[in-house]
Amino acid sequence: MRARGYSAAYSEQIVRQIEGFGEYGFPESHAASFALLVYASAWLKCRQAAAFCAALLDSQPLGFYAPAQIVRDAIDHGVPVLPVCVNASHWNCTLEASSADPRQPAVRLGMALVRGLPREAGQRIQAARSRAAFAGVTDLARRAQLGRGELACLAHADALAALTGHRRKALWSALGFDAQAPERVPLAAEPPAQENEPDLYAPTEGQQIVADYRSTSLSLRRHPLALLRPRLQLLRLWSAQQVSQGRHRQLVRTCGIVTCRQRPATASGVTFVTLEDETGCCNIVVWRAIAQRYRQELLGASLMAVYGHLERIDGNGGTVLHVIAGRLVDHSCLLGDLVIGSRDFH
Repeated sequence: MRARGYSAAYSEQIVRQIEGFGEYGFPESHAASFALLVYASAWLKCRQAAAFCAALLDSQPLGFYAPAQIVRDAIDHGVPVLPVCVNASHWNCTLEASSADPRQPAVRLGMALVRGLPREAGQRIQAARSRAAFAGVTDLARRAQLGRGELACLAHADALAALTGHRRKALWSALGFDAQAPERVPLAAEPPAQENEPDLYAPTEGQQIVADYRSTSLSLRRHPLALLRPRLQLLRLWSAQQVSQGRHRQLVRTCGIVTCRQRPATASGVTFVTLEDETGCCNIVVWRAIAQRYRQELLGASLMAVYGHLERIDGNGGTVLHVIAGRLVDHSCLLGDLVIGSRDFH
């Protein structure tokens, strides 16, 4: 470049740009391979949505999307999803015939999603069930050789609902199981005293959702924010659907569960946040100055309110929406005992 008459400053600038691209840019072979993977994934998601959902769940942890988001997206696209059940689930997720639509199989969640349940216990359950369905918690524990802790994991995950009715009864039965008690009492022995099973109230919907997330990281019940919507409306916080209907540069205020934070090294200090509610997702752009001012809220909030303005670009390829944040508020206290983790990338 110097031999061809370019200045030293200009030559150095060009070299730095080339070096920068060399550290970040994809070679054509990599780009072509990645494009093929994207095409194949898109084809599977469109043509075999149930199998695609099951495969993603069985491959966790991976990528940006947590199990709750994968399941919710599948349901939104018409895929029936069935809960974990000791009388139906395998260790991995499986496909079942759906009564709602014979053309669309249902995804049966696998026991691998049950927090704290060992793989060996799940395999014993599957093997014992191959002979006959379980008649009750004691029958399950005896035939699958389960301990009280393994039964408790299944009870917390609501995987015993087919045997007991609801979580509290399942947990009562699990904690009351005595592995050392004999299966049969000799005829000459005095029969054990019969205790009436307590009439336990079923958990509320909110309690069920909290327990679902705590035990399996997802819920097939309503989205947590559907329960909070009346309170959020009092705070004049928009849903993701309302944000999607806003005008370019319009002032907006929205709130959602933080599912993803991204701060790419090449984005000049910008942090991208994804908020989710019962109506969809909302993309948030947090510039460096706002990120520094609201650092605690940005990094620590599970339920975040964002006050800012809408950036909307409508084109032939669709609509691109972002909320440019001007203020962040942590409303995690409204979630109570609900614990939802976000996928954070730097």
